[in-house]
Amino acid sequence: MPAHTSWFERVPKVELHVHLEGAIPLETTWDLVQKYGGDPSLPNIEALRRRFVFRDFPHFIDTWIWRNQFLREYEDFAVLAEAVARDLASQNIRYVEAFFSPADYFQHGLQTQDLLTAVRSGLNRVPDIVVALVADLVRDTGPERAMVTLREVNEVRSHGVIGIGIGGSEQTFPPESFEEVYREARRLGLHTSAHAGEAAGAASIWGAIRALKVERIGHGTRAEEDPELLDYLVETQLPLEMCPLSNLRTGVVRSLDEHPVGLYYRRGLMVTVNSDDPKLFGSSLAEEYRLLMEHHSFSRADVRAVVLNAVRASWLPGDRKQELLQSIGSDPVWGEPSA
Repeated sequence: MPAHTSWFERVPKVELHVHLEGAIPLETTWDLVQKYGGDPSLPNIEALRRRFVFRDFPHFIDTWIWRNQFLREYEDFAVLAEAVARDLASQNIRYVEAFFSPADYFQHGLQTQDLLTAVRSGLNRVPDIVVALVADLVRDTGPERAMVTLREVNEVRSHGVIGIGIGGSEQTFPPESFEEVYREARRLGLHTSAHAGEAAGAASIWGAIRALKVERIGHGTRAEEDPELLDYLVETQLPLEMCPLSNLRTGVVRSLDEHPVGLYYRRGLMVTVNSDDPKLFGSSLAEEYRLLMEHHSFSRADVRAVVLNAVRASWLPGDRKQELLQSIGSDPVWGEPSA
């Protein structure tokens, strides 16, 4: 990595909560929009950038659905996967567990198995980074469709699919509805996470814990609404895939100073920090780390601890997890003097 880059960019990183479709470089998205005839409301790429400014979480979901109309062919997914992998590798991200939402493209007649084949072919063009896939079953499609997607995904586990999650409209589709789907996922040997405590409150997190028996919580931002839940999260060390800038951009929090990530970290919760949909939010993992220092008084040692938390919370096999802990923990960047 060039010497002129910032310390935050040089830090070795691990990403546990990033959506492939939310990490597509803006230029690649622009090319896809043009491929399908453009959009009259978007005269140039700057207009596309402005399109990704969100009033609130429902507006974000609406924009996500709008963008998906420009992902119509299998080759589009190979292209986006390669572009995302190259971008993540350029940020010194060593390991990624990335969400991908095959059910979003059923309307275009695209089959889950072939979509994952295309995504993996694109990822394989970038050998500098390891990207495992987590199938987002998309709660908005309902539990019956989620079960179908789960079984389709299971047929192509060889493409590096290691787990499942549910994103989407949390406030409308509570976790309890997906209890049977998660039971089947565990039976199949897949790891489990669920978006919870983002657009809905602490009860949603409890639902993910009690009904879905998840191994990680996606976001968990609103856990502070229930002191008993905070105690539980400290005691069990259930990892949180926190995404502060995402929560700011979608209106989950009013400011980064009010985001609970610093509180949770100092309280002893198992906090990891991630970028969620970085190209939709104009962010990066390096920027997330910088803002931890600026708004929550994190030290460099605290940033290192959060990165190592992500390694420990990952779904890597034990031997590879230990190798990554050693590699990242001993990186010379941690010993660099502060500017």
